[in-house]
Amino acid sequence: MASIALKHLSYQYETAQTPIFDRVVTEFPAHQFTLLTGPSGTGKSTLLQLMAGLLPLPKNSGTISYDHVALSSLPVGTRSKRVAMMFQNPNQQFAMDTVEHELVFALENQQIAAVEIEDRIIQALTFVGIQKLQHRQLNHLSGGEKQKVALAVIVAMDSDVILLDEPFASVDPQARQSLIDRLVELRDQYGKTIILADHDYAGYDAVVDHVVQITRDHQLRRLPKTQWAQFFAAFRPQSLPSWPAPAPEPTPLFQLDQVALTQGNHQLLVPTTLQLHAHRNTLITGANGTGKSTLFEALVRLTTYQGAIRYQGKDIQKSRRKRYARHVALLFQDAEAQFFNITVAEELAQSQKYAYGDYFTPAKINDALTQLNLAGRDDQVIYTLSEGQKKKLQILLMLIMQSPVLLMDEPLKGLDLKSINALVTLLKTTLAATQQTLIIISHQLTGLTPLIDYHLRLANHQLQYIGGPTNES
Repeated sequence: MASIALKHLSYQYETAQTPIFDRVVTEFPAHQFTLLTGPSGTGKSTLLQLMAGLLPLPKNSGTISYDHVALSSLPVGTRSKRVAMMFQNPNQQFAMDTVEHELVFALENQQIAAVEIEDRIIQALTFVGIQKLQHRQLNHLSGGEKQKVALAVIVAMDSDVILLDEPFASVDPQARQSLIDRLVELRDQYGKTIILADHDYAGYDAVVDHVVQITRDHQLRRLPKTQWAQFFAAFRPQSLPSWPAPAPEPTPLFQLDQVALTQGNHQLLVPTTLQLHAHRNTLITGANGTGKSTLFEALVRLTTYQGAIRYQGKDIQKSRRKRYARHVALLFQDAEAQFFNITVAEELAQSQKYAYGDYFTPAKINDALTQLNLAGRDDQVIYTLSEGQKKKLQILLMLIMQSPVLLMDEPLKGLDLKSINALVTLLKTTLAATQQTLIIISHQLTGLTPLIDYHLRLANHQLQYIGGPTNES
């Protein structure tokens, strides 16, 4: 079981003008749980990758040691026994087709005896609470289910140190709390050292041993416990507002008539008749794997469904695909899946070229980039941005396109609270001018609720509005 020491650690990307870390000296104690914090793009993922040995540390850049043994001197083949990392985007981590095969692959790379592998897999899946996913295809899972699988892989590997990068960004609140409890058990019952980077601090104040912040001067600062109450205050559990349910309309934005969704042998949505309304922002919530993203895919004709879906009174299957795609756009949960070009400037130019409206002038785009803390990155390669920066850029690109309807799947994933507030302000300003309609799937609700008019919940294969009737049109 290991403590981690950073001694005079410095790191700077080749294209950056300033270092991410500048002669950092700190220690992460063994058998303790540390929450690593800092705004998007300050280096949390970079630090975790350095400590996992996934980024090479240049000469004369300090040392990273595990129980006084330099990470660089640990043989690569045995390093995973000492430290394992769960990525922010599990799609970048998976190598196999099914959940079971992914676990087998990880354990075989550790040279675990074949007779032990099956027991380890069952124990890890049971520990995380996802036994039912064992034989599922990874590309059929929701984002939250993939994050749970990635955690099960880490548990099965049984490494001394567990590094987690935004491990619950796509996980529903109930499952999130359950998984935090599992991490506490790994620390208390199995002696694991846990370092977890997150932007959503809900649920950590009662369980972590330390809070470490990345500072503006490229250092790591341990937050005194006397400041914890104020630090965690914005993330206290809060009940959702009681939004009214909409009244029926003769011609709604979307009309679902006996729409049912399945995935393989899994029933996601029983036949449902429902309206979605124009110029109102609708929030959709529900546990991981219930079919929220599949519903979005149905609305944009990316998956099959039973029943009929009408958009502005017309069956979407009878609309020309290209024309319909310009009216109803989907913001993917994984930001990288939405990019086509190399640099930020190239992506911005493409969105302007194909924009449905002309609200976003070059001046407004520059203002939005500044508002989202993305200014001055025109020539930066998109894939070198942090996950939070990618998400903000992705949303801006889709807003520039100005589709009348924008379906947003987990738009706050990987964003710090300051970025969320800036994004919600930008959305409010844009919607007031363009009259676009947003339909949003989100597990992260802190800062989002001022934007919402209606609330749909998908549970027990039922999609229903939450709230009382209203005469509002």
